[in-house]
Amino acid sequence: QYVKECLDSTWISSAGKYVDLFEQKIAEYTCSKYAIACMNGTAALQVSLRLAGVGAGDEVLIGTLTFIASVNAITYNNAKPIFMDADKYYNIDAEKTIEFIKNETVFKNGFTYNKKTNNKIAAIVPVHVWGNACWLDELIELCNKQNIAIVEDACESLGTFYNVGKFKGKHTGTIGKLGCLSFNGNKIITTGGGGMILTDDADLAEKAKYLTKQAKDDRLRYIHHEIGYNFRLTNIQAALGVAQLEQLPGFLERKGEIFHQYQNALNGVDGLSIANVPDYADNNHWVNVLQIDNEVYGEDRDSIMQRLEKNGIQTRPVWALNHLQKPYQNCQSYKIQKAEELVNNSLCLP
Repeated sequence: QYVKECLDSTWISSAGKYVDLFEQKIAEYTCSKYAIACMNGTAALQVSLRLAGVGAGDEVLIGTLTFIASVNAITYNNAKPIFMDADKYYNIDAEKTIEFIKNETVFKNGFTYNKKTNNKIAAIVPVHVWGNACWLDELIELCNKQNIAIVEDACESLGTFYNVGKFKGKHTGTIGKLGCLSFNGNKIITTGGGGMILTDDADLAEKAKYLTKQAKDDRLRYIHHEIGYNFRLTNIQAALGVAQLEQLPGFLERKGEIFHQYQNALNGVDGLSIANVPDYADNNHWVNVLQIDNEVYGEDRDSIMQRLEKNGIQTRPVWALNHLQKPYQNCQSYKIQKAEELVNNSLCLP
């Protein structure tokens, strides 16, 4: 109905009431002061990193276990990633990252510099993998002290709220300077493709809208003082997003049911289990991950995946680790161990 209303209005591109309404509704749901719609989550990350001060030659901390889009957004800003290990929830290992900042960097002239490269570490991108909230209490305190901007990748975690700690009651993506959501076709809610920048900073919100609309300084005479992007969400997509957001509570309830179905079905099966979710957050259960103990179960990940495929069940392995990807093999990584274990023994379930 909303999409038809949008078509009937003839406002189908990046202007129209549904873009504004979708931004308003997402801001209300996440309790973020501002939400700026983008064409996808990657675009939201690219712009957010630029707004956070990431520039050419800078470095950005990020977990190696994530979809490559999060890493590519760093490269789009002519910066380089430094890859961190994963914790048991597949997120960036906060303890090792704190250890890296304390031991492998130096703070001078108001910024943090990498001892190895002498480059400024401008930001960190905690990715809330599978919808699992990253534990950020101590890490953010140190990053704020060291002037390392926090840009959260909450693209997979719409609907995940912290329930304990310093950020109790807050939605993922609203902890750092900026946060990003995705509405790709495989996400909790979808606009076909789409993303959102979250921030409580009015100036950053205004600059985000400016940059995503081709940085127009005089719309009538087409004057541009900066390089901008054609990154705005369309009104049609936003109309779909508004309708999807109205159904989010039901989607989250069903995702929780699926998680418990898998848990119960595998209870008592030696060598197989569903990956636990953090107890410090109410999880959106975006993706359920099967963890396999090869020795106990007697079958490895690839064998199980092939057997399920023969039975008409599609599964997928976890993403290949980014510090091993060809474009990023020469980038710095730090004590990566757990992430390798998780990749080898994990299978994403439908």
